[in-house]
Amino acid sequence: MLEAGARVGGRAHTESHSLGLPFDHGASWLHQANDNPLTPLARGLGLRLLDHDTLRDRRLVTRDRFATPEERKDFAAAEDAFWAAIEAAAADGAPDRPADQAAPQGGRWDATIAHWEGAQICAAELHRMSLHDLAATALDGPNLILREGIGGLVTRLAEGLPVRLGARVDRLRWGAAGVVAEGGFGSLAARAAIVTVSTGVLAAGGIAFDPPLPAATQQAIDDLPMGLLTKVAFRADDPAAPDLPAFASVRRAVESTDDRPMSFLSRLFHDPLLIGFCGGARAWEMLHDAAALEAAARDEIAGIFGARAAATLGRATVTRWGEDVLFRGAYSHARPGALAARRVLGTPVADGRLCFAGEACHPRFAATVAGAWLSGMAAARAVP
Repeated sequence: MLEAGARVGGRAHTESHSLGLPFDHGASWLHQANDNPLTPLARGLGLRLLDHDTLRDRRLVTRDRFATPEERKDFAAAEDAFWAAIEAAAADGAPDRPADQAAPQGGRWDATIAHWEGAQICAAELHRMSLHDLAATALDGPNLILREGIGGLVTRLAEGLPVRLGARVDRLRWGAAGVVAEGGFGSLAARAAIVTVSTGVLAAGGIAFDPPLPAATQQAIDDLPMGLLTKVAFRADDPAAPDLPAFASVRRAVESTDDRPMSFLSRLFHDPLLIGFCGGARAWEMLHDAAALEAAARDEIAGIFGARAAATLGRATVTRWGEDVLFRGAYSHARPGALAARRVLGTPVADGRLCFAGEACHPRFAATVAGAWLSGMAAARAVP
């Protein structure tokens, strides 16, 4: 395994140095855990898994106050209506189209749900996304979390494997006779290669392929751009910090056409952390300005909990997936009309001498570690 970075795991990265507590910079949940191949692996390692869905205290903020129970019930009904509309439109036999064209509009909560399901969950606005791909990759619970983080799990799974760190592949020569990977480390010949870098890196020409990739493969890469979800995590040790129970989540309703709220998670595993999420276009706009994103998150918190509560928050760390040239984004989405792109990218080339794998290649568990794992297994089976 040739790893360009200084650690294993890629977008599954958990560290404790910046804030003194475990923080998942990337992947955070084992989604649809009963069908997730990583669930039994985590349990086999003796790691404790918690169902975040049963622990989560969901809060909704609207018009500068917390929503009433009746409003939360109304919001939940609107969420159900959103997914009913998406699923019905995806099954209506019409051509694929931008997902926002199928989403309910005009209702009190519709703009908030569209923002949540698009920018905040999928890391891209609904108008940028394939309706059919959105429907095909929508996952169910349970959503499990673990104290060691998803990055910690992946690091454990990599123990003992022949991984060469700091070995960035700049060129990959491929053909019927096999492959040769070239970079600052030198060159390495093998009978086949499985390429697992992100579509952001591939689209930017991060690896030169010789000969060039087939047109269908290159088009699939272009049709699966990276979205961006940036996290900002704060130490929240002060008793005057935002008053939220452990495992709570906070969403704020969209109040105007240009409003793009962040969302927050509080005190996972009872740790004094408050984690904010900024997705889609707003995250890209602050790509190289972590200080601006941190300030925006503090402003959001002040608007919900008051200026004093926001001021008590301690030091922060901001994730950098978009500006990191080894990733160039958080995870992929399919452009409208590109439902087949994930399967095309995952189709072996040169009779399996060249395979692509990663979350972008999986038509069901896209944008998740499970999708990356399953597509990697499929690629491994395809190697001659």
